[in-house]
Amino acid sequence: MSLVAKRPPQFPGSIYDASDSLLQPLQTLFKSNNLKNVEKKNEDPDEVDEEMIMKALEIRRKVTAEIFKQAMRKGKFGITYSTNVTERLADFIDHVMIKAAALKKLPEFAESTFNVRAKTVIEDSNVVPLIRWLKHNGLSYPKIAKLICMSRGNIECIRRLAEWLKSIHVKGEFLGVALLKSGGNVLERSHEELGEIVDYLESNGVRRDWMGYAMSRCPQLLSYNIEELKTRVHFYLDMGMNANDFGTMVFDYPRVLGFFSLEEMNQKVAYLKEFGLSTEDVGRLLAFKPQLMGCSIEERWKPLVKYLYYFGISRDGMKRMLVIKPMVFCVDLEATIVPKVQFFQDIGVRDDGIANMLVKFPPLLTYSLHRKIRPVVIFLMTKAGVSERDIGKCIALGPELLGCSIGNKLEVNVKYYLSLGIKFQQLGKMIADFPMLLRYNIDLLRPKYRYLRRTMVRPLQDLIEFPRFFSYSLEDRIIPRHWVMVENQVNFKLRYMLACSDEEFRQKVVDKVEGRRLYELNLMNGAPTDSQTADVSFRDGEVVDCSEPQANDSKEERL
Repeated sequence: MSLVAKRPPQFPGSIYDASDSLLQPLQTLFKSNNLKNVEKKNEDPDEVDEEMIMKALEIRRKVTAEIFKQAMRKGKFGITYSTNVTERLADFIDHVMIKAAALKKLPEFAESTFNVRAKTVIEDSNVVPLIRWLKHNGLSYPKIAKLICMSRGNIECIRRLAEWLKSIHVKGEFLGVALLKSGGNVLERSHEELGEIVDYLESNGVRRDWMGYAMSRCPQLLSYNIEELKTRVHFYLDMGMNANDFGTMVFDYPRVLGFFSLEEMNQKVAYLKEFGLSTEDVGRLLAFKPQLMGCSIEERWKPLVKYLYYFGISRDGMKRMLVIKPMVFCVDLEATIVPKVQFFQDIGVRDDGIANMLVKFPPLLTYSLHRKIRPVVIFLMTKAGVSERDIGKCIALGPELLGCSIGNKLEVNVKYYLSLGIKFQQLGKMIADFPMLLRYNIDLLRPKYRYLRRTMVRPLQDLIEFPRFFSYSLEDRIIPRHWVMVENQVNFKLRYMLACSDEEFRQKVVDKVEGRRLYELNLMNGAPTDSQTADVSFRDGEVVDCSEPQANDSKEERL
């Protein structure tokens, strides 16, 4: 009778006949077994008994599940929710069934039915209030069911651990993750052992208010004993990290400390050293970008290294990329890097130019192709005057342009240069020759342009021919060299004036002054003059003594 499921509901006043309906499942069970026994007379009787026992256990398991559903509905859970939770609590249902069967040995339950004993076990375990509490803390019913099965019947330890996790600032939404992924043995650990882990991490730079975040993202830290944790912590401290770097690293990427095996961690550090990095360099690198530890050597790093080597990037170049932008070694090769490189090839950048771009400006590979790189290229071609033939050259020389904001930087600079009277096509050629022109701050450009036009009295064409003029310091190079030219009554094109060292510039001035002295001496002696011998600089496009404005300069140019 204890194996029979709940009887069907009756309307008030009806007469319930239990003579047949209560015994029907058992009669069907034994009848079917008798038929099988007749058909299988030669089979082992132990196998037949085992089959009957398994069927009886299955019936009892279903009865226990129904009793658990009743307890859930009594706890004001809906039918659907109760059914979903019960279906995922197979291990706990078996636990209740075994405990209920064991209660029969006690004198007070010797005469009670299985249903009464099962209800007693469920009520004593307080599992229904625990389910409500876990649901209130944001856990879904699959997580609740899995957690209860992990407890192996020790339901109260779940609540104790959850309360402890809350005390270290684990949020409700991550409470289930921390409980489930911390390992089964964490439910059996005392608060003293868990507190020792937290205190040790705090003593090595992980702040107390960061602890909940770290445990939420890497619950495996709670499954280690204190000796294993010390080994992992010293793995990073021995690479030269201080407490601040270590604490920040754990906060940025908690899995770096507890998710990977020590063997895997040693393999990744050894691979990074192959780029020419020292142990301290690797320590600084991991402190800055601990996500590197989450990348696979075989699936992520080796394919990227082969791809970069194909474009001619040396080990030193890869080392520079790794140090400047470690994120490059964390992104997906096929989905992120290859499409960008293909785009650069399509706009005319050669393979060696691509290699120089990537080594010079590694953050380029982390920008979005459709939201960052392509819009900048389109702007340069449509608004800045860069021709289709020169766009590849422009990007190869100045990949940093791809990191600039179009509205806040590029467009503002383009409008400024056009306002100076530079034509659209001329500006495009200037940018192609010197892309950094669009990255300068306008407040630094205005004084230089004003000095060029008003003090040096140079035409705009000089600036168009040598846009690098804006790259030199006004106080340290332009003004001092201009005064040297004025004092010696000589003049050079901007290229020869600025694009040389101080020693080379002084030598140029001395040669020009000496050449002029010889020329004047020949005139005084009545010797025939030869412009080609008197001043070779005419052939190089240099002009002699032009400190005063030329007569054919317009008034607008002088202003």
